This record gives sequence, structure tokens and C-alpha cells, in this order.
Amino acid sequence: MRWSIGLVSALVGRALATTPGVSPASISQSQNPGTTFNIQKIVNTPEIPPTPDIVLLVDNTGSMFNAISDIRKNLNSVISSVTSSQPSAEFAVAEFGDNQGASTVPFRVDQGLTSDVTALQNAVNGLTAGGGGDTPEDWINGLYQIATGAISFRSGSSRVVVLVSDASSHDPSGGHTLNDAITALKAANIRVIAVDVGYNYPPTAGKGGIDANGQATSVTSATGGSLIPVGSGASGVTDAITSGLHDLPVDITTSITCGSGLSVSFSPADSTVQSGTAATFTETVNVASNAAQGTTIDCSVNFLLNGATGGAAFVQQVAVSVNDITPPTLSCPHGVNPDGSPNPNTNANFWTLDATDNVSKDLKIYVVDTVSGVKFGPYPSGTNIKLIQAPGATPNVKPGQGAVDWQITVKGCAQLIASDDAGNKATPINCCARP
Repeated sequence: MRWSIGLVSALVGRALATTPGVSPASISQSQNPGTTFNIQKIVNTPEIPPTPDIVLLVDNTGSMFNAISDIRKNLNSVISSVTSSQPSAEFAVAEFGDNQGASTVPFRVDQGLTSDVTALQNAVNGLTAGGGGDTPEDWINGLYQIATGAISFRSGSSRVVVLVSDASSHDPSGGHTLNDAITALKAANIRVIAVDVGYNYPPTAGKGGIDANGQATSVTSATGGSLIPVGSGASGVTDAITSGLHDLPVDITTSITCGSGLSVSFSPADSTVQSGTAATFTETVNVASNAAQGTTIDCSVNFLLNGATGGAAFVQQVAVSVNDITPPTLSCPHGVNPDGSPNPNTNANFWTLDATDNVSKDLKIYVVDTVSGVKFGPYPSGTNIKLIQAPGATPNVKPGQGAVDWQITVKGCAQLIASDDAGNKATPINCCARP
């Protein structure tokens, strides 16, 4: 197969491009509740959009003899250029003629979507150029038929019709107008690549061609496709097909799933670039003010290419560990008597050391003498003490009796202090012995 210099340069440049996918693919950060942070995100698109369903729609009228010969000879190269990038690609072959001419097939699907190269080659080998009355053909009808059920496209596929012709189309064509075809193509999410063989092949300047009436420009613009002129040379048609398939616009959108308390947005919200190039986004991650502290919240972002999933390489994972910023709360309620019975007597010096926290479970409490500064502990929350205030005594602690865990003697009051696993310090409180 002979390649044009421009096409070879384009394909070599793409081959050296960054591996398709999203970068960075994963984000892991620790953040406080109520914070927002930004990340620059790059999505490198593949040369060919994912899961491609490609229909070759070929003009079968008499002037297409050389063009059809080109396709027969070089079909395998076209298929290989696509499957090397997207192994899941499938192809179909259909033909159209001139409804007002003699000895042509108005429209026919010769091979439905398949990855069987032999079946596709057989279908192309069966194409016969002949007939055709006036210059306009009937590719508008062919496009309409493909968009409305003649081809069974796969769910979630990137759908492309490669229209190969050397002439404009009747309008209406087979009872369908150009607007009918465009509406149906857009509804089916099909892009059209129009390969302009020109009037006779090899092309002759000034002889009209597929876009003589602007129809091809209308349909390719409306569907996000392209109009590709055929160059000179024995492989001009298949060079143009390959070039068109490697230069399709790719619409990048996102499908976002986040856990409660985390949200992700992008600027711009979506982007359209040529296949094989990169799109840049600013990703904004917002941690809600009421996000559960001490937990990790996940988001999954699937970057869709023309509405289809691009696979694992285009899925980004976000993990945010929400910092614990809430300090513990201390209290010293009335405790129990040595026999374990509740002691409601406010004049009794039995207390319970109590601490609660939103995250940490095993809090440690220290007791500090407010006069001498001597510190005792740590004690777990729920510890029962008997507190003795003796200004002349040496601060000390000794085992309590019965249900009382400890007897603590201080010169002043017993100040309770505590901190949680994140280092948040509780507001100290004083427990003072009754006289």
C-alpha cells in the first residue's frame, strides 16, 4: 500500500503520542471538612474512538471502478490501522447506487458488523461498479437506511459511516431528504466521514464530486465527522479512509459517582478534541463541611469518549481521607460508692472521669493538680475515683476500694485533660473536692 507523505507524518506523530488514558489516574489526599482543592487533569484520547462500529458505504455506479478496486486491494490495511488501536473494532459493508439509473443496486447491506476480515473482504470483492444515469447518486437514502436500522450497532459503540462517492446525491433520495438523514444520523449518534473521490477517479479538478452541492459538508458538519478529499495514487481512496478514521472529533464527557460528603466537578465540563490528542481539565474536589471525619470517601470518574466508555485507562479514582478536627469533650459526673451503688450526694467526692469523641474510641484522660502541677494517668474514660483535696499533703494516687478505681489526693482541684488520636485537645475542666 502506498501512503501519502502527509498521512505517514500524521500517523507517525500519533504513534509517538502519550498512551491513551487519564492522568493522573488516581488521587489520594487528606483534607479537612469544608475544603476544596484543584487538580490539573489530562485526558489523552486514542487514535480511534473506543469500540468502533465502522460502516463502509460505497458508491457502486460505473465511475467508481478504480475506487472500488483500491478498496478491494487495501481493505486489510484499513482494518489493521484501526484494530491496532482498537482491537474490538467491527466493520460492515454497504453499497448504494442511483435510484434513477439502470443496472445499479439502490441500497444493500453486503456484510453486517463483524470482526471477520475474510467476510469483509468477500463483501468488498462482491462490489461491482456499473450503471448510474445522471450525475447525482442516492447516498442520502443509504445514510438514512443505516441510521434507522439497516445496521445493528452495538450498544455503547463509537459509530462511524465512511461514505465513499464521486458525486452528490439526489434530494430527496429514496423518499428521504438530506435533513431526514441528518436527523436520523444524529439520533443514532453516528458520525459521517465523506471520502470525496471526485468526478471520476483519479480525481479531475473542477468536475464536481461528493460535495458539489454542499451536501457532504452539511452532513459531516452536523454529525461531527469530516470531509476528506482523495489524493492521487493507487491507494488514494484507502489513504483517505484511514486518514479520516484517525482524525475524528472526540467528545469527552464525564460520569461521576461519589460517596456522601464528596463531590467532583470539571472546568470545562466537557471538551471536544481530535482523536489522538489531549484535553486538559481543571478538576475541583469539594469536601462537604459535614463530611464524616476520620473516614475515607471515594469518587470514581469515568471519562466517556463520544458517550462510550474507553476502558479502565479512562477511569479515575479519588480518595479523600477526611481529617478529624473535632476535639474530645470532658466531664466529671458524680461517680459510685465503693459498693457500686450510685452516689447522688453532691457533697460526696466520688467522680467519674468521662471523655467522648466523634472518632477516637480509646481516649486517655490525665489528672493534673491545679496547685502543684503533678500529673496522674492516663486513665480510660469511665474511671471512678475518690478525690481528696488536702493543701498540705503530697499529691498522690493509690488504688481505690470496691467499685472505686483510684483514690487521688491533690492540693488544689483535679484538672482533666485529654486529646484524641488526631491530636485534638479537649478543653480542660476542673473537678474539685467538696469540703
